[in-house]
Amino acid sequence: MSSGFDLKDLGKRMDGAVAALKTEFGGLRTGRASASLVEPIDVDAYGSKMPMNQVGTVSVPEPRMITVQVWDKGLVGAVEKAIRESGLGINPVVDGQNVRIPIPPLTEERRAELAKVAAKYAEQARVAIRNVRRDGMEAIKKAEGGEDEHKRLHDEVQKLTDEKIKMVDEALAAKEAEIMQV
Repeated sequence: MSSGFDLKDLGKRMDGAVAALKTEFGGLRTGRASASLVEPIDVDAYGSKMPMNQVGTVSVPEPRMITVQVWDKGLVGAVEKAIRESGLGINPVVDGQNVRIPIPPLTEERRAELAKVAAKYAEQARVAIRNVRRDGMEAIKKAEGGEDEHKRLHDEVQKLTDEKIKMVDEALAAKEAEIMQV
């Protein structure tokens, strides 16, 4: 149709939000250690926020242990603080430039905490999708075409939005089931 409006592009951007959510969910590994658990955590480093894997090497030497080999000795404290404040309920242990993170077995309380974190991630994804929808609606307003054409495009964008939000809700339901399974 007219310039400035691209439904495919909106779909791609919404898919990006869904993909980011799945990556974040990958980090909510239940009772097993996984590097993706700490990789999305941002560390205050050099005056900005940096992902964990840009300040150190994240590895999983054993099933219930994650280690972060921090490259800059001056950032060890920041890494420890970021992990403690991540809401993941894990307690890092500093050992020189290594930060060891033992992964505790999941208690009922821990499962509930993880489910809350998963819900928070899902809500962020829904907000991102709605922001893309808003951009699409604004592009439609600026686009050429009559009222009928605008109405049709509004409906298409809303349908796309509903589909993507449903994907988020389904992913959340699956993740919650995985977290709650003992």
